[in-house]
Amino acid sequence: MTGHAHFSESPMPLFEGDEVQIVPALAKGRVPSYMADHRKRLRERFMSGGAEALPDYEMLELVLFRAIPRQDVKPLARLLLDTFGDFNRVLSAPVARLQEVKGVGDAVVQELKIVEAAAHRLARSKVIQKHVISSWDAVIDYCHTTMAHRDTEQFRILFLDRKNVLIADEAQAEGTIDHVPVYPREVVKRALELNAAALILVHNHPSGDPTPSEADITVTQQIYEAAKALEICLHDHLIIGKSRELSFMSEGLLTT
Repeated sequence: MTGHAHFSESPMPLFEGDEVQIVPALAKGRVPSYMADHRKRLRERFMSGGAEALPDYEMLELVLFRAIPRQDVKPLARLLLDTFGDFNRVLSAPVARLQEVKGVGDAVVQELKIVEAAAHRLARSKVIQKHVISSWDAVIDYCHTTMAHRDTEQFRILFLDRKNVLIADEAQAEGTIDHVPVYPREVVKRALELNAAALILVHNHPSGDPTPSEADITVTQQIYEAAKALEICLHDHLIIGKSRELSFMSEGLLTT
């Protein structure tokens, strides 16, 4: 299956290893009034209008405020967006790639990953232990939140009980930019361990195009046959692209 101006973080006790460069005006920790006013206005706009009122770089500024309390973070926000593409891809970028961006130290990485983890946990809470069919939109949102902006393929399985309630969601395999190894026998084995009655397969296409490959179709049919032999139902296989998803069931690609 399938920089650049130099930006540095101000010293923070929890992250002593961060690269630090303090300009004289900020040596005593004083925040210039123009910067404080900008941060205040941005927070007020967010609270009054929500995320929809702010472009990606301003949303990213809000996240960076906590990590870099005494510097202008707008240049770094724009650099991150230029590097990764959009707000979601910044949050989901691998730690090693984030650390390659000038001005990004441990504090910035931690704040970004806290926001990413919070988004994943919130999305998951809307689907776990819920009836999947009646929560289908939430399931799709969860899959997009966790997988659409990854730069490598990931294969996940949603395990359902006999009432189609989601009892577990697990990442079974990680791959490269265009391939992830999937073993039908391991998929079915894990379903038996969880006493699952049904499955939904999910994997992402980092290219953004959810069109299935021949390998996607073949392995899906193999999993279907292996699960059927043990009276486990394969409801669907979802391929997650950047802005849309493809359902094997809806496209008539799942032989039942």
